[in-house]
Amino acid sequence: MSQPARSETIARTLGALSREGFRLFFPMAAIHAALWPFLWVIVFNFNLPFASSIPPGIWHVHEMIIGTFGAALIGFITTSVPEWTDTKRLRGNSLLALAALWAGARFFGLFGVTALDALGAVCDILWLGALVAYLVSISIRKRTTWLSAFVFWIGALMVTEAVTRYAFLDIATHADLAQRAARLAGFVFLGILGVALARVSVPITNLVLDPSEETSPFRPHPGRINLAPGLVAVLVLAEALGLSDATAGYLFIAAGAAFMDRIAEAFIGRKIIHAEILALVGSSAFAGLGLILIGLAQLGAPISEYAGLHLAFMGGLGLGVLSIFAIAGLRHTGRALGLVRETRFAMLLVVAATLLRVVPEIWPTAFLPSPPYFAVSLVWAAAFLLWLRVYWPFFREEPRQDTPSAEVGSR
Repeated sequence: MSQPARSETIARTLGALSREGFRLFFPMAAIHAALWPFLWVIVFNFNLPFASSIPPGIWHVHEMIIGTFGAALIGFITTSVPEWTDTKRLRGNSLLALAALWAGARFFGLFGVTALDALGAVCDILWLGALVAYLVSISIRKRTTWLSAFVFWIGALMVTEAVTRYAFLDIATHADLAQRAARLAGFVFLGILGVALARVSVPITNLVLDPSEETSPFRPHPGRINLAPGLVAVLVLAEALGLSDATAGYLFIAAGAAFMDRIAEAFIGRKIIHAEILALVGSSAFAGLGLILIGLAQLGAPISEYAGLHLAFMGGLGLGVLSIFAIAGLRHTGRALGLVRETRFAMLLVVAATLLRVVPEIWPTAFLPSPPYFAVSLVWAAAFLLWLRVYWPFFREEPRQDTPSAEVGSR
């Protein structure tokens, strides 16, 4: 291919990607999800090449939550909010500016260069602040409270990020604060997951029950819609205030039970076997079980708290994010619901990676006395790269129409 033709192809692809948030940020999140754990485990050997002060373990948690899941959040918000509110979607330079801020923070922090940490902090706080401002401006313009939950949770994520970055500036003094804030960011993201699943599961369940979209046979129980994120909010407050382990333990179990309670809504008869439904159920199940394990550990049970954290973050957030990638990737490119074999296998790989990481900590055996970190990183990376391989042709093509093709959430 000649240089002009190659340049034209790149420009056309970039133009297609920057037309809608999910087209740009879902692939970015998938690439980061695959790359970061691989580098962390296999290339960097659980360290960072130039880190002089920040503990690599805290940085690993930060990059997965704010990096991988942060990009997914940008794509979800900039795609769903225009549909929920019937407003013009962000595109072009607006999306590219958000992408530059997110990517800048990842670049500055890739090798752990302490001198560049302040630049990365500015980039991350700016894109989080931009999302909050975007949601608030639309809420005021449309005179709606529909977006209040996302304003609250993304605002909370911005606060935890600001505290984490502040602690990084003097890690020798604030190492405990940095660890607590990075951990809290993960719990805040579970709150976002709870809100997102409540919005996404309703239209998807109705679509599975009635592909013609002429009826809406599924009606969620009103009390379940905000129960899980509401209890996570109480949990986050308790953790931020430093309440006793016993108090926090019971709150972890309550929040986990709320996620488990959401599973009951998935029993819609034989159609529960649809991959889209099972994936959303699996996300709630992992999040709920993880929170319950953390609670039991804080109450004194002989269980590793890290097992619960990875179950909630890898399984709950990981499977939830991949499910939204898969479902929104079809609906917003004008395609019918129905996951192909490779996508279903990618979801199973996320489950496998989570279990490989968690099970040896809960029930070590002679075969798996400890988590096989290399295998976990490879299986996890394979899941997101396989999804990207299937969906990349959809994302880089010109949109089939100029308006959103389908909702990933419901009012």
